[in-house]
Amino acid sequence: MTAFIEAASPHVMNTYGRVPIALSHGQGCRVWDVNGKQYLDALGGIAVNTLGHNHAKLVPALQDQIGKIMHSSNYYHVPGQEQLATRLVERSGMTNVFFCNSGLEANEAALKIARKYGVDKGIAKPEIVVYEKAFHGRSIATMSATGNPKINMGFGPLVEGFIRVPLNDIDAIQKATEGNPNVVAVFFETIQGEGGINPMRVEYLQQLRKLCDERDWLMMIDEVQCGMGRTGKWFAHQWAGIVPDVMPLAKGLGSGVPIGAVVAGPKAANVLQPGNHGTTFGGNPLAMRAGNETIRIMEEDGLLHNATTVGLHLKTALQHALGSLPGVKEVRGQGLMLGVELAKPCGVLVGRAAEAGLLISVTADSVIRIVPPLILTIAEADEIVATLTPLVKALLAE
Repeated sequence: MTAFIEAASPHVMNTYGRVPIALSHGQGCRVWDVNGKQYLDALGGIAVNTLGHNHAKLVPALQDQIGKIMHSSNYYHVPGQEQLATRLVERSGMTNVFFCNSGLEANEAALKIARKYGVDKGIAKPEIVVYEKAFHGRSIATMSATGNPKINMGFGPLVEGFIRVPLNDIDAIQKATEGNPNVVAVFFETIQGEGGINPMRVEYLQQLRKLCDERDWLMMIDEVQCGMGRTGKWFAHQWAGIVPDVMPLAKGLGSGVPIGAVVAGPKAANVLQPGNHGTTFGGNPLAMRAGNETIRIMEEDGLLHNATTVGLHLKTALQHALGSLPGVKEVRGQGLMLGVELAKPCGVLVGRAAEAGLLISVTADSVIRIVPPLILTIAEADEIVATLTPLVKALLAE
């Protein structure tokens, strides 16, 4: 019998509360750890593994690219950048794209665009409206835009220039910005991820688009987690029939290869000029191939439709199994971005679910987050519910 391999990282900086497993390989929505135990992956690398694991169409394409060129430099044109930018522009109805490496970098670039947009208009100290419970990243600027004291604590002074308002309250944003000539942008997630799977209402998004137009603000929508087909449309805000001025993307865009992008509409497309912003690794040929192949495969395999149908099935099943239980506050979300909010902290469920062969996460202390690969099947959705339900019931009974 092979000796048990302990999951430990003594020389890695202790910045994560890790579950004591180490994954070895995957296939579809299944992964195996180094000791051979199998798990159903309902986390998808935190909404990253769009096509699941070891996808038969993606892997050969990436192998082909690695054999050609992985990195050049933005001193030169990268053909894959123009190909991917064209795909994103066509699907978003926007204008152009800046490529980087992550959601944090995309959000950081969006904040720079907003500030320069204001400075170019003669505003010396531009201000940006952000939201309670928001999460935009862990750099000093994106952390300052984030509405979670636990993330911000210990890193002051934070960057100034942010006005924070509650979700889905148009009167609140009007009151918070009344008579303020320095406001240049509104920055938000269509569905807050780390904040607890909190959706913006369709009518609120439409009101916000109108307000931004009236006041000449940039509407900047962080689609890092909720974009790239996760809700059943390419971008979650499209359910409201609106188009943003700035849209950061990352996570699912590369199906596991690090990638970030900022898509800009006409109002923001030419704010950044040579010398204003840049990146060493962003837009490299490998990441661009991953992005292009991801979109191609998503369309060939009908994954937007799959996210809608399987996501609705999963949400309905979760509501049926858990929604009426005392201690379950709400099952919410859209497509394959779902949250189950409990009336008590439930972080222990991450480890207990892993023991039961299911990978999930808990966010905002009391919300079970389910963001599986977009290839999830109905049978696998039922398996998620069957595995999770007794765990939730046991926790609520404690």
